[in-house]
Amino acid sequence: MKTYSVTDIGQKRKTNQDYVYCRKEKLGILPNLFIVADGMGGHNAGDFASRFAVEEFVRQVGEGEGKTLIQTMEEAVNRANRLLIEQAEERPELKGMGTTFVAATIDGEDMYVANIGDSRLYLIGQEEIMQITQDHSLVEEMIRRGELRREEARFHPNKNVITRAMGANVGVVPDFFEVPLREGDIILLCSDGLSNMMDDREIFSVVRQNQGDIEKAGSELLRLANEHGGRDNISIVLVGECAGDGKDYAEMR
Repeated sequence: MKTYSVTDIGQKRKTNQDYVYCRKEKLGILPNLFIVADGMGGHNAGDFASRFAVEEFVRQVGEGEGKTLIQTMEEAVNRANRLLIEQAEERPELKGMGTTFVAATIDGEDMYVANIGDSRLYLIGQEEIMQITQDHSLVEEMIRRGELRREEARFHPNKNVITRAMGANVGVVPDFFEVPLREGDIILLCSDGLSNMMDDREIFSVVRQNQGDIEKAGSELLRLANEHGGRDNISIVLVGECAGDGKDYAEMR
């Protein structure tokens, strides 16, 4: 397994409110762990939210034992969310903060994914790129209702309005996916600082052109996102050399 991770302030923002985590080694019962979080809120609140959510999730996973991978991830998300809300209640300067959160662990031929918000996980095969997660955003809801075409979403004025985030409420529910992997698949987790600057076809092309060098692929994605405007913080986690059996993926309910 080869990995690459980076977070960058971009060209327009004064602070970086993204946070990434990339661990190839076992953590608790998880064989490995990869996370991207994109914080939101006032001065310093966004970067606090993303960092706190990830660090608390990691701590909860490390202390968990004897449960399934999905149960472990779900309980860690719920606990981190509750503690994030408590922080906002205790510290007025953090009121209104929140964060997106996408996490993945790979167990042999299968990957397990948890997602809240509009940070994404892509599965990049030899011939196609597939967005596994579903954005929890206003524009995604408009697309599902037939009010907006997908190719228009990147440029919609409300593209940054999300409908689900950690820290928003105690009852926030993550989506979970179980994803069988194929030989040669590459996994990409990213914040919208990448996906709003590059379309899926561009991302696929860059990754596959540099598929033998994960670090070069990630560096090129970052360079192009900044070159295309860099209007937000940019976070990227790439995971390569994942073998699998070629089955279809399914959302876990």
